[in-house]
Amino acid sequence: MGTCQGCGQEFTVPSDLAERFPGWTPPRCPACFRGGSTGSAKRGAKGSAKGGARGSPHEDDLTPEQALERYDEGPDTGVFTDGSAEPNPGPGGWGAVYVVAGEIVAQDHGHEAQTTNNRMELMALLRGVELVPEGVAATLYTDSRLAVDTVTKWAPGWERRGWQRKTGPVQNLDLVRPLVERLRARPELAIAWLPAHQGLRWNEYADRLASAWRREQG
Repeated sequence: MGTCQGCGQEFTVPSDLAERFPGWTPPRCPACFRGGSTGSAKRGAKGSAKGGARGSPHEDDLTPEQALERYDEGPDTGVFTDGSAEPNPGPGGWGAVYVVAGEIVAQDHGHEAQTTNNRMELMALLRGVELVPEGVAATLYTDSRLAVDTVTKWAPGWERRGWQRKTGPVQNLDLVRPLVERLRARPELAIAWLPAHQGLRWNEYADRLASAWRREQG
């Protein structure tokens, strides 16, 4: 059970999250998460006085280092990735950080002048693979269900058809195909989804890496 920081009501942790992150309780109930409610408390933040709703200028302008100070929830080992375009399509960036027991082992980020959210999410995963030494087991985390489904559900069928969809060409094939092939060559690596903007420390950190290009240019 947990107490929602958005509405204040007690809720049961969804089974998929309980299995993926044993012992961790999301800061908001499923209803508030779907509805975008933040209430008076900062989601997943250290303490309730550091407020500011997600998406406010103050919140979006956090650096990766400030995100570490603000958030302390979620898994602390794995490769955490994120990507976005502002607007979509438009200029965008990606970020990936490899963390073991809460310590940064390696990280990378980049920017493209004209791109899409999906391309940046896939690029972050591709670069995330490169952060982990060969033979070392790790989970690649992304908050893009589309990216996870692309790799785990749809790509095998596309590959059997010569990298074609039944309805037409595969979008972002220049990123999808190498990602699938690299993951196949690295069976010690897994890919998993986690929810965005839930105060998960290293997801928030990767989010700020993905937007670092804006601060660097600003």
